[in-house]
Amino acid sequence: MAVSSPDLKAFLLATPFFGGLSDASLDLLISMLGVREFERGAVIVAEGEAGRSMFVVHSGTLEVSERLESGGAIHMSSLQPGDFFGEMTLLEMQNRSATVIAETPALLYELTAQQLYAFYKADIRAYVIVMQNINRELCRRLRRADARIKMLEMREAGAR
Repeated sequence: MAVSSPDLKAFLLATPFFGGLSDASLDLLISMLGVREFERGAVIVAEGEAGRSMFVVHSGTLEVSERLESGGAIHMSSLQPGDFFGEMTLLEMQNRSATVIAETPALLYELTAQQLYAFYKADIRAYVIVMQNINRELCRRLRRADARIKMLEMREAGAR
């Protein structure tokens, strides 16, 4: 990665993924990140494809969608600067669960499974913090999904 400015470090520390890391651990992780730029409309990851990396959104807006059996797609969420995605493939070694498309031009930081493993080998304490951060974010997402399911069930019950 070419850039390691104080502004970048402050941005990354404010994201759920990097929170709580020491300066040295953050510098190490930053040195591993790849920078990826995407134009509006670009498919960043596609549902069902093999995934071996995750991304942190630095700028832009992204749409997350999943395919329907009917052939269409359903909007699942939007991602903004500071959000991260793709971590599920690193944890469970499964194919991508959704498609992510750039709604606007986007700048993303990419971390591969191989780089995450190298981070683990180099700084196990910081690796544990990163895993805790990922788990916290996954729990937040699960709570939001639970709330959506509850709302849909309540609507359905009211319509009966």
